[in-house]
Amino acid sequence: MPSTDAICVHDQTNLLPKRELIIVFAALASGLLVTFIDQNSIGVALPTIGQELNCASTVEWAGTSSLIANTAFQVLHGRLSDIFGRKVIIIAMLALLALGDLLCGFAKTGPQLYAFRGISGMANGGIMALSLMIVSDVVTLEERGKYQGILGSCMGLGSAIGPFIAAGFAEHTSWRDTFYLLCPLCVLASIVLFFKLPPQNMPKEDFHTAVCKIDWTGIFLASGGTILLLIPVSGINSHFHPNSPMVISMLTLGGLFLVAFVINEWKVTKLPMIPLRLFRSGPLSAILMQNFLIGIVWFSLLYFLPIYFQSARQLSLTTSAALLLTLVVSLSISSILSGQYISRTNRYGEIIWLGYTLWTLAAGLHFLFGRKTKIITLIFILLVEGIGVGCVFQPTLVAAQAHSSKFDRAVIISARNFLRSLGGAVGLAISSAVFSNSLQSYLPAQLPSSIAEAVRKSTFATPDLSMLDAANRHHVLNAYTSASRSVFIMWVVVMGSCLVLMIFVKDKGLQREEERIQTRLEEHNMSSKEMPSHQDAVLEGTKV
Repeated sequence: MPSTDAICVHDQTNLLPKRELIIVFAALASGLLVTFIDQNSIGVALPTIGQELNCASTVEWAGTSSLIANTAFQVLHGRLSDIFGRKVIIIAMLALLALGDLLCGFAKTGPQLYAFRGISGMANGGIMALSLMIVSDVVTLEERGKYQGILGSCMGLGSAIGPFIAAGFAEHTSWRDTFYLLCPLCVLASIVLFFKLPPQNMPKEDFHTAVCKIDWTGIFLASGGTILLLIPVSGINSHFHPNSPMVISMLTLGGLFLVAFVINEWKVTKLPMIPLRLFRSGPLSAILMQNFLIGIVWFSLLYFLPIYFQSARQLSLTTSAALLLTLVVSLSISSILSGQYISRTNRYGEIIWLGYTLWTLAAGLHFLFGRKTKIITLIFILLVEGIGVGCVFQPTLVAAQAHSSKFDRAVIISARNFLRSLGGAVGLAISSAVFSNSLQSYLPAQLPSSIAEAVRKSTFATPDLSMLDAANRHHVLNAYTSASRSVFIMWVVVMGSCLVLMIFVKDKGLQREEERIQTRLEEHNMSSKEMPSHQDAVLEGTKV
């Protein structure tokens, strides 16, 4: 059962009639679409950005910094919305995303871009979490799978449009124009939500009292620990020596921060960001762990597939975006169909089993990604992978909510998003370390030192190889292919772990335990009213 403090958080359930629901849902979908265009457009342009800003060896931090900020503030959004209302916070996050994108367009150096992407990541996390929370507020649990499936398709659509927008601007004008375009779109989405999203009837509360409910200590410990751990992990061997005092001290401090975070959530704070009681449920623990693992694979996939396409295969930005389109379109269709299935059958188990099975299979098939692999083969593997992802993304959230109390609705969404974003940050850091170290180890010894140094300085973007002979050029591109496969190995292990964890997830249907009890009580009361009482039967016999 949730604690008294958790129950005291205002319940913002406000089931809407169909007509109002459609308007609100369209407004939420538009905001989510802009968010995913922002989040997934930059991956395909990373090699170009790295070369222009002279930061090709660290450009993956444009993604890592965004995910760290997303992770650090993910759970805070849920608590803020519980205290101040969903509408206020989601509009504020859209405004913050507009500011972050505008600043990204003005970035002159790599560190500036990483800092501004952190602002955007903070806003992205809030928009994603609050969109799902608002849907949970205005739609019944039985209908939630259908609507969340449609939101999942918006995520896929944004992921499909984003790379094409970034590729088009990067090839014909400038990658900066992507951010200049997104800024007014964020403002437009916030205006739509301002007028169409009905306000919640929030209880009047003193501002100081409301702010004191927020777990500021937990936010500091979680964000500090994440940053201290991921910076050395992402640059180990390539930028930092493993035995250097800086690496050892940062890893030690990061670990201590995260241990302190767990203790704070368990024993200290009255209203924790991630209540540890959630992990008392075996199925819920398994689902939350799966979402952490999903983040490791999904976000590194979005960033490292374009690097494989453009570095190992020497494909253009547009072709790279077109290949990613196969993944996200199949994801969108699968997400909609899986949501419809869940709503119609009130079951989610077989959909999630299917999703993890297909995703694990596709992760293994990535080993076929070589320098000469046919494009049709790449498309087929990405198609299978997209179907698997679509059967997992939103259905796992429905399953988590089915295994929790209604009082934990916002907490479950925040915890799920927090762990997925944390997984994404961890996955990008580990993938970057694996890729850069593998690339250095696979470079041939006879390679000219100037070219080897150029590769080291532009790890995530192939340097100019025109001065090399055919044999050495072949060796360098093979090194990029082998480095990509090293990352693919990690994906297989992680997705296989998700599949194994499904053993602990039982399909309980889409009614919570308290709802099932209430239904049985109502049925019992109705049957009692239909049956004549003993006194009525005696009177009836007297009349006869």
